[in-house]
Amino acid sequence: MGKTLVLKELRSHLVSFRFLAGFVLLFVLVVVTAVVLTNDYVRKLDEYSARQAEIDRYLSQYAHFNRIGAVLRPSQPPIPFWALVRGLSADVNRDGFDDDPLPVMFPLIDLTFIVGVLISLLALILTYDAVCGEKEDGTLKLMLANGLPRSKIILAKAAGAGLTLAGPLVVSLAAGMLVILLHPKVDWSGIDWAALGLIVAGAAIYGGVFLLVGILVSSVHRSSASSIMTSLFIWTLLVLVVPNLSPYVASFLSPAPSRIMVARETERLGDTDRDDLGNKLQARYRAEVLQEYPVLAERLSEAEVKRRVAEDPLYRKAYEARRAAAERAWNEANRIQSAKIDEIRDDLRRKEEAQTGLARAISMISPLADFSYLATDLSSTGTRNQVHFGRLARLWSRSFDDDYRPKKVAAMRAKDPTVDTWNTAVDMSDAPRFRYAEEGLGGRIQAALPPFGVLAGCCVVLFAAAYAAFIRYDAR
Repeated sequence: MGKTLVLKELRSHLVSFRFLAGFVLLFVLVVVTAVVLTNDYVRKLDEYSARQAEIDRYLSQYAHFNRIGAVLRPSQPPIPFWALVRGLSADVNRDGFDDDPLPVMFPLIDLTFIVGVLISLLALILTYDAVCGEKEDGTLKLMLANGLPRSKIILAKAAGAGLTLAGPLVVSLAAGMLVILLHPKVDWSGIDWAALGLIVAGAAIYGGVFLLVGILVSSVHRSSASSIMTSLFIWTLLVLVVPNLSPYVASFLSPAPSRIMVARETERLGDTDRDDLGNKLQARYRAEVLQEYPVLAERLSEAEVKRRVAEDPLYRKAYEARRAAAERAWNEANRIQSAKIDEIRDDLRRKEEAQTGLARAISMISPLADFSYLATDLSSTGTRNQVHFGRLARLWSRSFDDDYRPKKVAAMRAKDPTVDTWNTAVDMSDAPRFRYAEEGLGGRIQAALPPFGVLAGCCVVLFAAAYAAFIRYDAR
C-alpha cells in the first residue's frame, strides 16, 4: 500500500506543469552556470600562471629586499571547485574591477545560489497543497474512508515529493559536471569528488527541509491559496531576511572597529612614526659608536670608505660597529612599532571573529545559511579556507625572513662589506616560493558537521510537526 501511495504521488508530480517548468529552469541554470564558471576559472588559471612567470623574471633580474613585499605576497591559486562553487572568490577586488567590471557589477551565480534559491522554491511549489489540495479535490476524504492510515499517507507524500525533487537535481548536476569534465584544463581530484558527493547529500537534506515545510503548512490550512501565501512568507523569512539581517544584528550586539581606520593607524605607525623613531635611535647609537671610534668622524668619499674597509682592519672594525649600531636602531624601531601594530590588529581580529561568530550563529536559523556554510566548507571556498591560507602564508613568511634572507644578506656582505643590502639588486630566483595546498577532506567534513546536523535536525522536527498536524487535520 505504501509503495502504491508513493507511486501515486510521483505520477501526480511528474505530469504537473510546475515540475516541468522547475526541471527545465534548474537544468538550464546549472548547465549555463557550469559553462560560465568554468571559463572564469580557466581565465583565472591563465592569469595566475602569467603572473607567476612575471614574478620569476623579476626575482632573477631586478629584485632587492626593499621592494619585494608586494611581489612575493602569497596568493592563492585558482582551485578546481571554483568552476562550480565561487565562495569567497567572489570578493570584490580593485584589480578584478579594473580588468573586467561586469562580474563585480553583476555577480555570477553558482551551485550554492541555485540550490539555495531554486531548490527551496521548487520544494515548496511541489508540496504547498500536499494535504489541503487533496481536501479541496475530495480525494483525502476518500482515502481516509477506505481505511488508509494517516501515517502512511504523510510518509508517502514526503517520499514522493523527495524522489520528485531528487531527479531534477541529480540530472542537472550531472549535466553541469559533464561540462566541467570535458574542459581539458579542469582537473578534479578524488577529494574534490568526495566533497561534491557530500555537498549533493547536503543539498538533498536542504531540499527536504522545504518539502517538509510545505507539507506542514498544507496540513494546517484548509485552502491551497492560503497555504501558498504562508509558504512564500516562510521562504522569504528563511532565505532572504534571516541571512541578510544577521550581520547587522551581530554588528550591533558585538561592534568592531572600522578596517579603514585601523589601516590608516597601522600605516602611520609603520611609516612616519617608525622612521622618526628609527632616526632618533640611530643618532643615539651612532654617537656612542663615534665616541669609541673617533676615526668615523672623518668625511670620506664612498670609494675611500671601500678602500679603507678593504685595507685597514681597524677602520673595518669601526665601520662594522657603525653598521651594527644602525641595524640595531632600525631593528629596535621595527620591533617597537610592529608590537604596536600587532596589538591593534589582534584587537581588530578578536572583535571581528566575535562578530563573525555571532552573525554565523544567528544566520544558522536559516537553512539557506546552513547549506551555504556546508557547501563552502566542503569545497574549501569559504571562511575556513581563508584561515587555512593565512596559516600557510605565515609559515612561508617565517621561512623567508628567518632562513632565506639572513643567508642571502650574509653572502652579499661576504662579497662586499659596504654593500647596501636593502637597495642592491640581487638574484632571488632561488627564494622559497609560497605553495598553496588545499585542506584535507577530514578537516572539511569536521567543519561541515554543524550545519549538516542543523539541517538534519530541522528535517526530523518538521516531519514530526507535519505528522502531528496531519493527525489532527479535519478532512471534512
